[in-house]
Amino acid sequence: MEVLDIVRKTILQHHLFEGGGTVVLGVSGGPDSLCLLHTLRALQDELGLELHLAHLDHGIRGSDSRADAEYVEGLARAWDISATMEYGDVPAYAEEHRLAIEEAARRVRYLFLGRVAREVGAQCVAVGHNADDQVETIIMHWMRGSGLGGLRGMLPVQVLGAEDWWCGPVLRLVRPLLDVPRDAIEGYCHQHGLQPRFDRSNLDLTYHRNRIRHELIPFLESFNPRIRDVLRRSARVIAGDYDYLHHQALQAWERLAEESDGAIAFPLQPWSELPPSLQRQLLREAIRRLRSSLRDITWTHVEQARVGLSQIAAGGQITLPQGLFLFKGYDDLVIGERFVHPDIPLLEQGPLPLNVPGVTQLPESSWALHSRIVQREQLPEEPAGNRDPWQAYLDMERAGTDLTLRGRRPGDRFQPLGMAGRSKSLNAFMTDAKIPQQIRDHLPLVVSPRQIVWVSGHRIDERVKITSCTDHVIDMRFVRHG
Repeated sequence: MEVLDIVRKTILQHHLFEGGGTVVLGVSGGPDSLCLLHTLRALQDELGLELHLAHLDHGIRGSDSRADAEYVEGLARAWDISATMEYGDVPAYAEEHRLAIEEAARRVRYLFLGRVAREVGAQCVAVGHNADDQVETIIMHWMRGSGLGGLRGMLPVQVLGAEDWWCGPVLRLVRPLLDVPRDAIEGYCHQHGLQPRFDRSNLDLTYHRNRIRHELIPFLESFNPRIRDVLRRSARVIAGDYDYLHHQALQAWERLAEESDGAIAFPLQPWSELPPSLQRQLLREAIRRLRSSLRDITWTHVEQARVGLSQIAAGGQITLPQGLFLFKGYDDLVIGERFVHPDIPLLEQGPLPLNVPGVTQLPESSWALHSRIVQREQLPEEPAGNRDPWQAYLDMERAGTDLTLRGRRPGDRFQPLGMAGRSKSLNAFMTDAKIPQQIRDHLPLVVSPRQIVWVSGHRIDERVKITSCTDHVIDMRFVRHG
């Protein structure tokens, strides 16, 4: 099949340019980008496209880079195509963000293309990745320990916008040459009299991709001359499997995940019944939503966390990269920052004077403590039987209204309701009550100048309970807003 026919098929099969419109083409001056420009120029009337050329001088190859820019600019004039030319200091970006040159160049290039697309009102950006680039990418992802998502390789349509380094609106990236081998592209350029620029850095074996291209793939071809076709076919199969699993994961997410206050929780029992593949997918999705990308999160991190959940006791935690923790409770597991739990009011700062009566907002939280004073006879007939752990009824005369919210302190003791006035250390109470270790320092305690009156969510003090002699009651309840 001719290159133009392959490109047309890819475009139609994957709906790359639905509805036509302006398309930004990333053109470096090499054979891939010239082939991309020439084929889309031949198809633009058929597809209803308006082409805009974009070229970035990466600031890496000195006079060669400047010569590439002059060549592309001249080509745009000769072919009467609007163009945006720009210089980007990739080495400086790499140093600032502590990145390898290859990764820095990729980011700077896409940030440039995205900005050009916004400026010219383009629906998408087309780049010249070819079938051999796909093979190299698959191998790179495999060597890095990627899961199914990475082993799909590059996709014909990719949406940039979730990465932590990305700025601006979502960018739709398309790859019309993804099914065209490199030798076919070079043959196409020769056939149509195109004279691409030669990038000497493609021969530099200090770059990881170049070593794969010039050393590893030829070595693999000594075992199977058709290894490129095998890898591309495998990637297509894996892409189909990934889409199915992703669909199943989305259904499980809708059924199980609860997002709140910078954390994501899953009920422990249904979670434990999921197949391992879905558990991995849900963990990765939770991390992505909390951190915008999976940068620095490898398959090993996810698998160690998944397996570790079955090995730690309730109240334990597992550390993940990017400041995230996986907490195991008695009924759920939570992914978030340290001490974050979606269903528990936690006190990050204190002590905090309480408004009694009134509302006291917990700092940096969606939770607030509402307090009101009522007559004893206004309460339900059996207030001691209240089932909401985040609500308490206190005898006002015994507790007083000079109350404070704080975290635990060394030596804290109180007299838990139901222990006939016997004193117990707060630490021992928390252990017996199976309060997760990671939240104990941040569980709000309501205290008077004399004593702890309520370990919120668990027990009031025996000395402030409502009795037949009680006249006024403090009704306290934690309420989550938003």
